[in-house]
Amino acid sequence: MYIEFPKVEGIIVQENQNNSGLPKMLTIRQSFDDEKIIDIPGHIKKEMEKLSHKADWFSGKRIAITSGSRGIPNIHIALKAVCDQLKEWGALPFIVPAMGSHGGATADGQKEVLESFGITEEFVGVPICSSMDVVHYGDLPDGTPLYCDKLAFESDGIVVLHKVKPHTDFRGEHESGLLKMIAIGLGKHKGAAAIHSHGFYGFEGKIVGAAKQFLEKAPVAFAVGIVQNAYDELCTIEVAEKEDIFEADARLLKEARTKMAGFKFDDIDVLIIDEIGKNISGFGFDPNIVGRSNNKNYGVNDPIQIKRLFIRGLTPESHHNGCGLVAADITTRRCLNDVDWAPTWTNFVACTEIQGGKIPMYLNNDRDALLMAIRSCGGESRPLRMARIKNTLCMFEMEVSEALYDLIKDREDVELVREAHEIEFDREGFMV
Repeated sequence: MYIEFPKVEGIIVQENQNNSGLPKMLTIRQSFDDEKIIDIPGHIKKEMEKLSHKADWFSGKRIAITSGSRGIPNIHIALKAVCDQLKEWGALPFIVPAMGSHGGATADGQKEVLESFGITEEFVGVPICSSMDVVHYGDLPDGTPLYCDKLAFESDGIVVLHKVKPHTDFRGEHESGLLKMIAIGLGKHKGAAAIHSHGFYGFEGKIVGAAKQFLEKAPVAFAVGIVQNAYDELCTIEVAEKEDIFEADARLLKEARTKMAGFKFDDIDVLIIDEIGKNISGFGFDPNIVGRSNNKNYGVNDPIQIKRLFIRGLTPESHHNGCGLVAADITTRRCLNDVDWAPTWTNFVACTEIQGGKIPMYLNNDRDALLMAIRSCGGESRPLRMARIKNTLCMFEMEVSEALYDLIKDREDVELVREAHEIEFDREGFMV
């Protein structure tokens, strides 16, 4: 469902006396811990040696491997490596999309999401079996029903493969990781809607309770936990046996927090994000970096103060899902016209956070939107502090205004890449 938003006519943007016009920008590079895995297949093969004592068990077994909707670098290579080792042991692996209500909550839509990550039957060498059918395997004490993908539940073994990271909307010992993949990803649309039925109130307890029952009743074979570094590269891939999944999930979450990127400053006037998308974060961008979560009630604090947030567009991999636009103060008509509102609103209905479906103010192009953002900053009189990032997976290089650069230029973990330059626009007023 697409909506054609009309052109904006008659709005006059007067210059702010504190911030007249557009500032010049400098390109900087931030440095973080850059440890990464060079040989992904080799690393996974070595990790799977932990299971060599039960290799004979896999012979002839149908093994379901989960694959979610989050953008994980080289996920297709990692999945292929796991499948190749299972086939070497004589197993019959297949991949199941495990992404709750994402992909428009349809089997074809979820398969398309995997294909956009390079996960195809031709590359991975195993079938991709996408279905929205589920099995009801239990209930939480409050009556919340628990579901699992039918094909996975009826397999001989399930490999829970997912990245582990801080969640965008709540804090706990277990957040976005292996347990969440069990409780929500494998639950498909029906299971995701059930777990989210009360929003994020008591959310960690729900995913922990669901995972405990799942490990008792489902044929879980093992898990593969993944952690990314600040450069959007894989720095940890760990195989955990069934009985170690809880411990691994909690430990990898602690590691993920230390590996996260962030800004080297904490107070700015305007932040420009070029693109958001479900492949980047469940909320389109990572609130652990930017702040502005869809939910303010569960222990998530903004890591940076931003007066105005300008979101320019969606990633191609988002499949036109506009989750996260609600956090923007301003966007463009082109961006809103790129949103498919049916899957976007389906996501918010599933998690009961329907406030996320609101739209921000919009103007006809980037130049007008940026001028409006600057004009409306208000607050103390000071030179404009502005930053521009591609997305929250690309935090190592960004543009900053001269006033902001002056605040951080003496840091050892900040390097100047390009001297001050004018912001470039095309003929239609969109940033180059």
